[in-house]
Amino acid sequence: MPLLSDPDRPFALSLATAVVGRTFLNTARRFPYTYAAVLARGLGVDLETIAALIAVSQGASLLAPVLGPLADRWGHRPAMLAGLLLLLGMLPVGLHPSPATLLVAVVLASVGKVLFDPAVQAWVGERVTLARRGLAIGAGEVCWSASTLVGVPLVGMLIEGFGWRAPFVVLGLLGLGGAVLVAWGMPRQRPGEAAPRPGVREAWGLLLREPAVRGALGFGLLVGLANDALFVVYGAWLETSFGLGVVALGAATVVIGAAELVGEGFSALAADRMGLRRAALVGCIGCTAAYAALPWCGSGLTLSLAGLFGVFLAFEFTIVTSFSLFNDVVPRARATFLSGYFAALGLGRMVGVLVGGLLWPIGGLAAVMAGCAAASAAAVGCLLWTGYRRGLRPGT
Repeated sequence: MPLLSDPDRPFALSLATAVVGRTFLNTARRFPYTYAAVLARGLGVDLETIAALIAVSQGASLLAPVLGPLADRWGHRPAMLAGLLLLLGMLPVGLHPSPATLLVAVVLASVGKVLFDPAVQAWVGERVTLARRGLAIGAGEVCWSASTLVGVPLVGMLIEGFGWRAPFVVLGLLGLGGAVLVAWGMPRQRPGEAAPRPGVREAWGLLLREPAVRGALGFGLLVGLANDALFVVYGAWLETSFGLGVVALGAATVVIGAAELVGEGFSALAADRMGLRRAALVGCIGCTAAYAALPWCGSGLTLSLAGLFGVFLAFEFTIVTSFSLFNDVVPRARATFLSGYFAALGLGRMVGVLVGGLLWPIGGLAAVMAGCAAASAAAVGCLLWTGYRRGLRPGT
């Protein structure tokens, strides 16, 4: 069997190899949050130092407008391979652990995701018609919840059995293995198949001339802000309201991972039938209602976890559907636009962490959820504006 893939390899197989590789990237990106205290003890530093390193890695999402367009220039497959190979930056932490090597590892994992994600979604957008795109992109997004439900717990087992450095070695090798898998499973472009690709400056010129782009980027910023404003305080809310310990909070994270999985599956199965724009509108309105209702779910732990499940299900359905909807905003520069969209999401998440941290001491969960609901409602307005500027009917 040849290492490099056949151009006629089935689409489902190619997508499956991309999902596996992306799961490795997502796991590398997410596990430092869960095991931050373990990493701090292993390196002999305080938790604030680890948090600062993770925060710096989040800033890599702001590089997306510069790095994402490379997929339009190099081709989607090379960009995916480059993203996975950056996981090799995990190996030095396992071999020579220090805050410096940890910083390099988490930053390179974030940069790898910045390269990989727009490339794979642009690849899907070019090969799947609008009528079936929600199914294809929704199926591909299962890798996000898989990293929570499978990847992060497996990292915990590695730490328990072999020490805190083991996951870095394993993930570095998985990055290499994932690159080989994607090289085999992802089709190469046939000679003469590629359309002329704009350069970075030309691509951003195309984007900035498209009024709908501003609405789409505003939508991404606002939904990212709302979600992370809640994400940064939900643990404190459960701990102060119900006295949950670390193990119980870990169980709450599993609830969130399950909600993400259901949201991704629902988007894959229902968004195409509903119409992508209508589905995104319904999801975003549902997010707004779920944020507003969450403070009223605090009478018991079961009801609170159900409220969190509803919020994250609605968010995941909305965000996955938006990937399908916005894939055609600028067809000549799909990866460039998607990289900008991911940057807007990342910026919104960074601002959301600050907003949640500021509102929590002022008015607790009620104040944070009021801010989240307001941001989500504004995102509905951005989505309506985007559809108006693009001339999209509600069923699109």
